[in-house]
Amino acid sequence: MSKNRLRRKIIIGVLVIVIGLPVALILTAWVFVSIMDKTNGTIVSSGVMRRYLLYVPKTYDRSKPTPLVISLHMALWPAAEMAISRWNDVADEHNFIVVYPSGSDVPRVWHIGGRSMGVDVRFISDLIDKLKAEYNIDPNRIYADGMSIGGGMAFALSCKLSDRVAAVGAVAAVQAFLPVDECGDSRPVPTVAFHGTADRAAPYQGGSSWVAPVLFPNIPDWTTRVARRNQCKGDPSDTRITANVRRLAYTNCAENADVILYTVEGGGHTWPGGKPMPEWFFGRTTSEIDASRVMWEFFVQHPRRPK
Repeated sequence: MSKNRLRRKIIIGVLVIVIGLPVALILTAWVFVSIMDKTNGTIVSSGVMRRYLLYVPKTYDRSKPTPLVISLHMALWPAAEMAISRWNDVADEHNFIVVYPSGSDVPRVWHIGGRSMGVDVRFISDLIDKLKAEYNIDPNRIYADGMSIGGGMAFALSCKLSDRVAAVGAVAAVQAFLPVDECGDSRPVPTVAFHGTADRAAPYQGGSSWVAPVLFPNIPDWTTRVARRNQCKGDPSDTRITANVRRLAYTNCAENADVILYTVEGGGHTWPGGKPMPEWFFGRTTSEIDASRVMWEFFVQHPRRPK
């Protein structure tokens, strides 16, 4: 099945759900989306106008090279990613810039795999160039993360922009569209992931999902494959860090490209420590760990090492 055909099936599935809602609720949702789907920046990439939402902390100092975090939304919009992840709070505390790029089409999605993926990768690369021209961005501290399909796109950037992205983070990521072996001989990129065992959209044990008619990878197995790509040696450490969170860590890796998986037992398709979403649909949001802050600590420890 082609990627475009698959994307149409996903969109049709969303429309089927929406059609079943009362008209008043649909109108309310439409107004809400119109308000939330706000951005404050645009760029022409591959001949198309693309949008993004930029956050610059008040402490930003033009004289100092500043890290950049690129946070990629799920099938919603940039403002939703900003609200769910609470990255702005961390940026205020640690003085870095956050940009929330907008996917294309409706619902806003990222194209992972196939020719269309190149268009989105180019958009992110062009966006990095634009922000570097406008702000004093440290080229060795550019990081990418995302949730759901955005997490899958963050991993895609670790493959396709490994010369620009220092490290990546993936939360409840949909990793069903880009096999790890398609990264080829790209530079090993440090990777940290968070995944709930009760995630119904991107199942922890792999297999089928209502999200798309493809088989999803088993998350621990996927992590092992990423560690193999990063040339990690030896067995990983497996540590329980809270009552319901385990940490699987591969740390003896090429170019300091550690690979870490945080497993949230009973966690849903949610952002740990982030804004809770409707539990009846997305599942439980844990407060035992804060994915954004843990990711930032991981990012700080893994700047890009120029060759």
